[in-house]
Amino acid sequence: MKSEIKENHVLVTDEKDDMCGFAQFLANIFEQFENKNVIVDLQKYKSATLQDFLCFLELSNKHRSDKNSFVIVNSSMSSEEIPEELMVVPTLQEAEDVVQMEEIERDLGF
Repeated sequence: MKSEIKENHVLVTDEKDDMCGFAQFLANIFEQFENKNVIVDLQKYKSATLQDFLCFLELSNKHRSDKNSFVIVNSSMSSEEIPEELMVVPTLQEAEDVVQMEEIERDLGF
């Protein structure tokens, strides 16, 4: 795993070839990112399936219930095919925009 601390989030990138394994790894080290917004860069997975994304569902729900953003970057599926509980966007810029928007919403009490 490669991680990079940004102004308002942590960007994590999988360096292996196992999306579900990476989701489990992140769940095991959750406390490192517990109070931070997280962007998970999975752009290298060009043929990811719904099942691959669902591996991140529990981690995403836990993170978002703590009032933090959890955004996955991948363009292999359209947003209509992915459950609303998961935030998946096609580019890093969109992921950063989502984090900013969610921070504004939290600041306004939404």
